[in-house]
Amino acid sequence: MAIAWFWLGSPYTSTLNSLDLPPDTRPVAPQRAIAIRWLIFIALALLVFTLDQASKAAVTATLAVGDSWAPLPALASIFEITHSTNSGAAFSIFQGNNTPLLLLSLAMIVGIVVIFIQTAQSRLLQTIALAILLGGVMGNALDRLRLGMVVDFIHWQLPNVISNVSNVADHAIVLSVVLLFIASHRSPKGDPAI
Repeated sequence: MAIAWFWLGSPYTSTLNSLDLPPDTRPVAPQRAIAIRWLIFIALALLVFTLDQASKAAVTATLAVGDSWAPLPALASIFEITHSTNSGAAFSIFQGNNTPLLLLSLAMIVGIVVIFIQTAQSRLLQTIALAILLGGVMGNALDRLRLGMVVDFIHWQLPNVISNVSNVADHAIVLSVVLLFIASHRSPKGDPAI
């Protein structure tokens, strides 16, 4: 009984709740907080997905495959909009493997949602990162499903060093990985309680 009082009603409860405890011993977050996390997760994923698809539609409507446009002529040697397609993965590896990459994308979508469900009470930064990741993966998955390839157009290059054409979804995926890395190394006290 003393243990129950200590856990449920003692002034030390708030100190214990801030510790990393196994999931089955953590206090349940209020339903409102979980609903807010779901709202953030869905809205941000849809925002990233919409930005990705809208930008790809604008590029395909205005540029033929292989054509480029320099929105900032002074930076044309390092940045252009170049309409490109990719049936492989990042940096054009695994070319022609659209079906396995589509299946991987669909598995990732399910995995991201499952991870979010399991961690819906966790840190806000993790929620944001997972939402951005989901939106990016969904954007490229829809391209693979509809077109059999991914539309790329953000063309960064260092002359005679590297040239890479990507899209909004790719940048979202990279950003989400960085945010997940930061979230995994931050103190729980530095994250808002939403």
